[in-house]
Amino acid sequence: MSISDYASLLVDAGEYSSREDIAHLFPRFLGLAELKLNRGLRVADMEASTTLALSNGDATLPADFLEAREVKTSANVPIRAVSLQQLTSSYAGNSGTPTGYAVVGSTLKARPVSDQTLTIAYYAKIPALTPSAPTNWLLAKAPDVYLYALVNEIAIWAKDVGAATAAQQLMALALSGLGIQDERSRWGNAQVVVGGVTP
Repeated sequence: MSISDYASLLVDAGEYSSREDIAHLFPRFLGLAELKLNRGLRVADMEASTTLALSNGDATLPADFLEAREVKTSANVPIRAVSLQQLTSSYAGNSGTPTGYAVVGSTLKARPVSDQTLTIAYYAKIPALTPSAPTNWLLAKAPDVYLYALVNEIAIWAKDVGAATAAQQLMALALSGLGIQDERSRWGNAQVVVGGVTP
């Protein structure tokens, strides 16, 4: 596949969709495609980590945050995700080392209240493709995912149900392949451990 950057992706999408006449709209469609991919895709390449400085138990999440994988205290002890209601009722007025957290909008609330630093491992948004940022890990690893996602958005805009359905099916296959590749890279050499008492 010849797709290596932003420009070649738009060219190929125009050819696949036979809609070079609306090429000026492709950046908008690309943004919609990335929005949808960010909602459902969760692979190792999306994982990132950072530290969060709590202020009265709250910290602002990174701008590219999608979903938490693990949150740890400054002593490297994991704390668990709980509902906001449970966080509020269980830890009301308490201060000390956090044992639970909830995400509210772009804020992580850790309780009991503390001003310490947390470490968070999380899924980050796919870096957006633009003329000034012409490539990213997803385009390098799975250009077909990007191509079919963009062609799907073009077909939806054109109200071409047949083309949209075909592109959606091709994108689902490409995403499935990416998921299999991700599982193999994460767990390919893992050993199965059977719990419980052995005879």
